[in-house]
Amino acid sequence: MGERIKKLKKIRIHREGTSELVYGAIAALAICILSYFALDAISPLARHVVLPFITGVLAVAWLMMLNFYRCPIRYFNGDSERTVVAPADGKIVVIEETEENEYFHDRRLMISIFMSPLNVHANWFPVDGRVKFVKHQNGNYHKAWLPKASEENEHADIMIETPEGEDILVRQIAGAMARRIVTYAKAEEDCYIDQHLGFIKLGSRVDVFLPLTAKVCVTMDQPTTGDQTVIAKLR
Repeated sequence: MGERIKKLKKIRIHREGTSELVYGAIAALAICILSYFALDAISPLARHVVLPFITGVLAVAWLMMLNFYRCPIRYFNGDSERTVVAPADGKIVVIEETEENEYFHDRRLMISIFMSPLNVHANWFPVDGRVKFVKHQNGNYHKAWLPKASEENEHADIMIETPEGEDILVRQIAGAMARRIVTYAKAEEDCYIDQHLGFIKLGSRVDVFLPLTAKVCVTMDQPTTGDQTVIAKLR
């Protein structure tokens, strides 16, 4: 019991969801009150039968929204030197060499994590370093697990230079359901593992572009925990 309470204390609601949760609760309460009087005008039986159903549906919807905006407090316990941690909760959907012609103009190792609507949607910095630049690009809203989503979907690019001088590109990608990418990273600021990089609302994806010499530490379809799972080691 004590361990469970300790874990609950390490979970908070993300600031991106505070207003949505408050407005959602107010809207749900208003619907229940209006339904009460409307159904009572029809018949007491309708009120007793239909109102609990409406209340239950609204309660489930609000709890799903609460689950989406949960934000665990996490700290990486390993050695962060030359370590690349998962920037998001989800599962590995891509591990491949790819031609990156926008910034690097050479081949890179790309590791992609897909986040379902049930995953935590906070994003963490995958490495320690310094943010070189942040760029947001408009685009389409293909399903996030499709290969073309990395280049064609709306996305935000964050370039990080590690203490060893390696450039790591992190790409937040909007999916078919996602319609808002929030990026906290600022150019010319230091960044560290354990810090939040941003937040993506609803189903989405995060790509990490690494040097080809990086050692991959994950496999396809492997579940990841943001700021905890080591996805690669820089040589």
